[in-house]
Amino acid sequence: MKRKAVTKTITDVAFIALGAFIFALAVNLFVIPNDFGEGGVTGVTIILYYWLQWSPGLVNLIINGFLLIIGYRFLDKKTIIYTILAVAFNSLFLHLTEGWDIASTEKTVNAIFAGIFAGIGIGMIVRVGGTTAGTVILARLANKYLDWNISYGLLFFDVIVAVASLMVIEVENFMFTIVLLYVGTKVMDFIVEGLNPKKAVMIISKHQHTIAEQVNTAMDRGVTVLSGHGFYTKEAKEVLYIVISKQEVSQLKKIVKSADKDAFVTIHDVRDVFGEGFVDISK
Repeated sequence: MKRKAVTKTITDVAFIALGAFIFALAVNLFVIPNDFGEGGVTGVTIILYYWLQWSPGLVNLIINGFLLIIGYRFLDKKTIIYTILAVAFNSLFLHLTEGWDIASTEKTVNAIFAGIFAGIGIGMIVRVGGTTAGTVILARLANKYLDWNISYGLLFFDVIVAVASLMVIEVENFMFTIVLLYVGTKVMDFIVEGLNPKKAVMIISKHQHTIAEQVNTAMDRGVTVLSGHGFYTKEAKEVLYIVISKQEVSQLKKIVKSADKDAFVTIHDVRDVFGEGFVDISK
């Protein structure tokens, strides 16, 4: 178990370092050369870079150092440690990649790729339990206490900072900034939530036992039976509740169809699933 924990920690740190590097590329290859803005602390550092030519890497380290004091009071020890690493790597790579360029002058393409790189970078860091400090800390706090989606909470706070960039960038570039923030949010959402979204299925059928048995044996999925009744008829009914992957929906439909063509089925998107057969809630 100890070796497994050490391996996971090393993997997490590698993800944080790679995510910070990719995010730094988004800033130095696509954002700054095109006079775009950004969100969060990075957006503030870019404003100061355009205005006073201060190093984004150094300013990022200083500002996030103060914000970590706030985060320390509200976030768990692991998140704080990972965030310190993320801020250090992010500041380092922002400094090391400063001056890098890419042969692209098409602003629309650059804005999209800025969002893709930023979303992948931040997403990798958040996925393993860290933050890049700044507005990501605020987004994680909103997720913890208000149950906000992290990526959309990040977009909310980032847009506020992006609006301030109108002081130093043109309106058209501000519009591109909104595009890159939106793209970054969608990509980050994809990275954080994973490649395999889950579905929650509720089934009302007169042949619920046949369906449940088939789900257990053919799909190797657990089935929860809920007790209910029809409001008008007052007839007692058993409702099957099943959580499956998106790829298993087709197989489940075939099982239900073969057992009861008149079954009532609802399928819902599920953001997080913890427990046996899925993700350990302690992780």
